[in-house]
Amino acid sequence: MKDRFKTSFKGVRYRKHESRKHGVNYDQYFIIRYKLNGKDKEEGLGWASQGMTATKAYKALNEIKENIKSGQGPQSLAEKREDLLEQKEAEQLEKAQAEKDLKTFGQYFTKDYFPAYAIGRKKTTSRKAQEHFKNWIEPVIGNIPLKEIKPFYIERIKKNVLEAGKAPRTLEYIFATIRQAWNTARLNGLVVGESPTKAIKPPKIDNKRVRFLTYDEAETLLNALKEKDTLAYSLALISLHCGLRLGEIVAIKWGHVNLERGTIDVVDPKGVKGHAVFMTGKVKALFDKMTEGKPDELVFTRDGEPIKDTPRIYAEVVADLKLNEGITDKRRKVCFHTLRHTFASWHVTTGTDLYTVKELLGHSNISMTERYSHLAPETLLNATRALEKAIKRAEQKAG
Repeated sequence: MKDRFKTSFKGVRYRKHESRKHGVNYDQYFIIRYKLNGKDKEEGLGWASQGMTATKAYKALNEIKENIKSGQGPQSLAEKREDLLEQKEAEQLEKAQAEKDLKTFGQYFTKDYFPAYAIGRKKTTSRKAQEHFKNWIEPVIGNIPLKEIKPFYIERIKKNVLEAGKAPRTLEYIFATIRQAWNTARLNGLVVGESPTKAIKPPKIDNKRVRFLTYDEAETLLNALKEKDTLAYSLALISLHCGLRLGEIVAIKWGHVNLERGTIDVVDPKGVKGHAVFMTGKVKALFDKMTEGKPDELVFTRDGEPIKDTPRIYAEVVADLKLNEGITDKRRKVCFHTLRHTFASWHVTTGTDLYTVKELLGHSNISMTERYSHLAPETLLNATRALEKAIKRAEQKAG
C-alpha cells in the first residue's frame, strides 16, 4: 500500500490494497495532493469499495483549490470534515431544542416525570397523582406543549373540577401535581418561570374538623377496638390521650420512650425531634405491659413491618358503632384524626389555655390552635370576671 499510482486526473492518485479486491482489480484508496501555504499537502478520501472514484476525488480537489484561491470556505479536507461535524452537531442541537419546545405536558408527565416521581413513594400517593393527571389535567393540557401552557388553561381545569362537585381540597391536590411536574421540568431546562398555577386564585378551603367525641363515645370506641385489635386500640389510645397524629405514633422508637418521666419524644417524618408529650396513666400502663426493645426499634409494627396507614379495623369499628351514620359533611365524620382533635377539644372545654394546648399539640404557631377558641366560652367569661374584680378592687383602693 506504500506505492502511489497516478490517475487520469492531475493531483489525484491511489494506493492498492494488498489483498482485498473490488471487482476484478484490487481495491483502490484515493488520495489528493495540493499546495497549502506553500507546502505540499496530501489527504485521503476513501476506498473504491466505499464508493469513492477518481472523478469524485478530482471534484473534491478542485473545490479545495478554489477555496484556497478565494480564501473562503474549508481549505482542506480536514477543515471540511470539521465544518460538516459542526453543522451536524448544530442540526442535532436544533432538533433537540425543537423537540423540547414541542414536548407536551402529557408526554413529559408520562415518559419523564411520573416514572421518577413514583420511585420510593407510597402506591396510594402515586395512584392519586395518576388520577389527577388522567381525570383532570390531561383532558385540558395533555396535548399542549409545556412552553405554551398559560394560566387560562389552569383556570379551565379549576372550573371543570369545581363544576363536577369536587371539594376545594381536591383542586388543591390537583394544582400541587401540576406544580410539582412543572418545577421538575424547569430544573431540567424545559420551561422557565413560575408554575402557571401560581396565577390562579384557589377557592377558600374550610376543612377544619368540627366533630369531637364525647367521653362516652370515646370510651365505647376504645373498648370496641380493644376487643378486636390490640394494635389499633394502642394507636387510638395514644392519639386520644396524648394528642399525637398517626404518623407521629408509628414513628415512636423505644429510645423515644421514657417510662420514669412518663414522656414520649415526638419526631417528624425525617426523624428530627420535635416536642415531648406526657403519658396519661392508661398510656403508661400500656407501655409497662410491653416488652421493651432496642432504642432504635419501632414500638409499633404489624408483623414486624412499619405501619403506613390507619388499621382497617378502625373504620370498621366506627361503622359498626354508627358514629358517622347520616353524616355527609366530611368535617363532621369520625376518622383517626378525630382522636387528636378530641384531645385538644377536651383540654379547651376543661379550661386549659390555648397557649398550653398549642404546646401539647406541637403546633408551630398559635393561629393553628385558635380554631378551638370557640370551645372555651366559660374560660373566656371567667377571665372577664377576674378582670372586673381586679378593676373593682383597684377602684375601692383608690376611693
